[in-house]
Amino acid sequence: IYAEEVLLLAGVDKLKYCQSLSEDEVGRIFSALQQLLARVTVEALKPCVVKNGDEKLVDVLPFRLKRYENSGFTFQSFESFNDALDNFYVRSSAVEHAASDEVVEKLEREAERLGRIVADQERFLRETEAKAEEYRRIGDTIYRHFADLEALVDRFSIGKREGKEWKTIVTEVLAEKASGSMLAFDSFDDKRLIVNVLLDGLRFGLDMRKTLYDTASSFYEQGKRARQRLKGAEAALTESRERLEDTWRKLHEAQTLKSGKQSELVEKLEKRRVRNKEWFEKFRWFVSSDGVLIVAGRDAATNEILVKKHAEENEVVFHADIVGAPFVVVKTHGKAPSEECLRQAGEFAASYSKGWREGFSAVDVYWIKPGQLSKTGPSGESVGHGAFAVRGERSWQRSVELKLAIGVIVGPDGSVKFVGGPVSSVQAKTQAYVIVVPGDVTGKELFKRILSLLADKVSKEARETVLKASVEQIRDFVPYGKGRLLEFEKR
Repeated sequence: IYAEEVLLLAGVDKLKYCQSLSEDEVGRIFSALQQLLARVTVEALKPCVVKNGDEKLVDVLPFRLKRYENSGFTFQSFESFNDALDNFYVRSSAVEHAASDEVVEKLEREAERLGRIVADQERFLRETEAKAEEYRRIGDTIYRHFADLEALVDRFSIGKREGKEWKTIVTEVLAEKASGSMLAFDSFDDKRLIVNVLLDGLRFGLDMRKTLYDTASSFYEQGKRARQRLKGAEAALTESRERLEDTWRKLHEAQTLKSGKQSELVEKLEKRRVRNKEWFEKFRWFVSSDGVLIVAGRDAATNEILVKKHAEENEVVFHADIVGAPFVVVKTHGKAPSEECLRQAGEFAASYSKGWREGFSAVDVYWIKPGQLSKTGPSGESVGHGAFAVRGERSWQRSVELKLAIGVIVGPDGSVKFVGGPVSSVQAKTQAYVIVVPGDVTGKELFKRILSLLADKVSKEARETVLKASVEQIRDFVPYGKGRLLEFEKR
């Protein structure tokens, strides 16, 4: 294109053979080349985007070219060539991705498929975490009740050596249980020689052919293998979530283009310029009503990273008193947090615990210093990935309600941003919000209801934007993807 521009400036036909050029034409070509180079090296650049009569993009240039002048083309000027390039390629991308019904349907099917994969992976992760924790607890329980369990297993071994039938021994043990001893006994498998016990809320088997030490070690080993599987499962889940988020974004863009609102998409694409993510964006997070960043783990892997890498010495760490809860770090950078900040952090820790999934209305929450967390348990055993043993005194918040808010901030230009977190923190930031508590309404039914309620309470200019927002923009605010709307308020 620039070679042709040189020939155009020189007034030489671009189809003319080099050997037929006159000395005058060669001189004019050289002068035109010098003129063009001077516009780059000496003169100030005048970046622009070239459009045709239909406003379609044609070219992006550091300066105007003669070939586009007086030919029905228009020029849109920019302060820098980078700005011109951004504008040109963002708009070109919007045009290239203009979607047909077939493309939209394909993206919808892909989003549904990935949604099922994410749900399955989340379920597998929860079940594996629970199983790993159960194995660890069984191992601990065996050591904690070692003497009683050893006596129970010996009762069967001795009885058999005395020539008794298994049924006779079971009858005798059940009689002893009724009289107040052998309370852990549940049943006996005479084919596999397993004494089944029920102790501390756990049901497990003791193999008569193994020592109790070997049995406890076996359960610890099973827990270790389960935790190892968690690492791969967590990585796969993270990848699937990213793919799902990307697919939802593409689907929203395709639907926007399909509806003929290309300018709306272009505006969004221009706002979504590449930026470096903040470190805390890989976690759950919110900003308290007094401006403090509060960050929570999403799973075992992010719990581990959060505590080890981002919890500073003089900060506080929250955790709900329930198996399956995130660690929550209050990022005060050594300053004393306010009572309101601590209360909001406690609500955050409670709400994203498994208490939400189980439908609890409240749980106890405690907070400690990072130095009180250890990867070694009381008896010297190593605790699982994403878990920490707590040493020393804990500060408690009792019966903390499981309750969150999701709100919408409307910008001066009509743009909307969704925020979530403890109710009082969202109240302080938003024009309108909903309050969500544990419940059984799941998935899109709940998310669409939230968007609909929020849309009813914002300005007319923002209403359509809220209604057309992707549910993915609020999905992450709802623990386990389910809940119940408690109330709705307008600021």
